[in-house]
Amino acid sequence: MGNAALEGFLLGAGLIIAIGSQNAFVLAQGIAHRHVFAVSTVCFLSDAILIAAGVGGFGTIVRSWPTLIVIVTILGAIFLVLYGAIAFNRARTPHRLETGNGNSGSLVGAISTALILTWLNPHVYLDTVLMLGGISARYENDARFAFGSGAVAASFVWFYALGYGAMLLAPIFRKPLAWRFLDTAIGLVMWAIAASLIYGLL
Repeated sequence: MGNAALEGFLLGAGLIIAIGSQNAFVLAQGIAHRHVFAVSTVCFLSDAILIAAGVGGFGTIVRSWPTLIVIVTILGAIFLVLYGAIAFNRARTPHRLETGNGNSGSLVGAISTALILTWLNPHVYLDTVLMLGGISARYENDARFAFGSGAVAASFVWFYALGYGAMLLAPIFRKPLAWRFLDTAIGLVMWAIAASLIYGLL
């Protein structure tokens, strides 16, 4: 179960850390010291719900068709290879994080923005329900629960660390070189997990 939890954590971390509008908003709120706990909690709980739906529901459906497990695993590996390639490509081009959304003054406004950026993002469903849910089908019972728990733990660590560590992270990640290191690390993790998926089929 330890390996399953670690794989879930690493895969979840790789998918969540990829910077998008949601993470940019959490970072912006952290920099402004506005509703950091509420925003981080909304993002984490949303991820946890979607991961649970994928691991508990979609994963169960996939497990009932062994051939489908192989197909999903192969597609998952292909997705991770492409995802890693995109990360490596980003690492070749310097870029900065724009945090212009961090101006929601009210609690309701901040929570509403976090919900919209999370639940109206199609990549969230691809990453959590389909991707994590499909890959979790390779595990049974406690191991599958451990895989899902690992992914949820990655979400927990990332969103609260991003929100509360924003004052320290923001100056660093305004520098293109920092993004190169982060994108390179994401690419390596994605390719390593893809290799482990294919190895498991052999």
